[in-house]
Amino acid sequence: MRKWKWVNRLAAAGMAGILALSLAGCSGGALSEVSGESQGQTAAENAGTSGTETSGSAEEGDTIKVGILHSLSGTMAISETSVRDAEILAIEEINAAGGVLGKQIEYVVEDGASDNATFTEKATKLLESDQVATVFGCWTSASRKAVIPVFESHNGLLWYPVQYEGMESSKNVMYIGAAPNQQIVPAVEYLAENYGPKIFLVGSDYVFPRTANSIIKAQAEAMGYEIVGEEYTPMGHTDYTTIINKIQAAQPNFVFNTLNGDSNVAFFKQLSDAGLTADDVMTCSVSIAEEEIAGIGASYLEGHLVSWNYYQTTDTPENEKFVAAYKAKYGEDRVTDDPIEAGYDAVYLWAAAVEKAGTTDVDAVREAAAGISFAAPEGTITIDGDNQHVYKTVRIGEINGDGLIDEIWATDEPVKPDPYLSGYDWAAGLSGQES
Repeated sequence: MRKWKWVNRLAAAGMAGILALSLAGCSGGALSEVSGESQGQTAAENAGTSGTETSGSAEEGDTIKVGILHSLSGTMAISETSVRDAEILAIEEINAAGGVLGKQIEYVVEDGASDNATFTEKATKLLESDQVATVFGCWTSASRKAVIPVFESHNGLLWYPVQYEGMESSKNVMYIGAAPNQQIVPAVEYLAENYGPKIFLVGSDYVFPRTANSIIKAQAEAMGYEIVGEEYTPMGHTDYTTIINKIQAAQPNFVFNTLNGDSNVAFFKQLSDAGLTADDVMTCSVSIAEEEIAGIGASYLEGHLVSWNYYQTTDTPENEKFVAAYKAKYGEDRVTDDPIEAGYDAVYLWAAAVEKAGTTDVDAVREAAAGISFAAPEGTITIDGDNQHVYKTVRIGEINGDGLIDEIWATDEPVKPDPYLSGYDWAAGLSGQES
């Protein structure tokens, strides 16, 4: 069986002149440039605010207004609320370090309410009424695709913090989560090599799971894996008895799980009720992280696998500071996870691009963002100027009894994002573009 070949690794020779950011202490961050030129301006008191003012422009007086748009209610609130919290933490750290272009960042929070129409409405409000400089937000691919026409028509800029199915490119989106070659594809290959080639697919019925599973089916056909079942349920679905029976009958080597939101609570509790542990039926999830584990219960998930780019246990100095700062602000019982960390990273990357551009103008920020690096909690990440995605290390993790995730495998270096899987012959035709 073919071993994984990392053909698109981050080349150190191409990194000269790139912007980098370093975290300074547990409660404050400082922007600094590799060349040593100052990124920040004079220090100012932390003036981060929340609210939904509806007048003025993005840059007004001593502030720069940005939007935060996540589901704070509905089925996706279990995942998105904490991403909002991380984005606010990053804003407050940057403000404490002097702000951006010498101005304090003011944030306007809106609730997408786990509803695509509401996301569209709120995105329009943020860009038209609030006139924000940029927006950090969304989780599901359905919500992202719902708001992209709004950002494109208003020439706004969305920083999207979650792994996704790829096959997309908008000049008005910065994709900070994993592309499929940085999560889905390596996870399936790892699982097939270590557990066996028989795969059962379970997902929520919307664009991410269906596209992810189309990728997996193409990969399986090329690699000699076998798809022994494929099931979808609506968002918020709670009865998985029939699907669990089908899983037992199919006897897969592993289940690849793309359920999202609180459906995962029902699925894993009912899997446990059926007497099935990770020793009986291994699952690998790509939308369950530490935050969701806390909501589901570690006892139901212990031993199961996940695929991400960051865990709370990731061993970097930056992560130690990040976790300490997050817990200091929100409570020792809170956890960090991949989308939480990516939301935090997105704010710092935007701030660096604004400093480099010398303006919040979207076109100038987009151009400046190409090649920017950040010493993130997950390790150094870099925006690929070719596709506005990010170089990221791939990590497979095992959920432990404490509700955290132990890394069991990782790539040696950050992997170049390949959203259209153009580096894989078997993916030709998946996107409708030439590979």
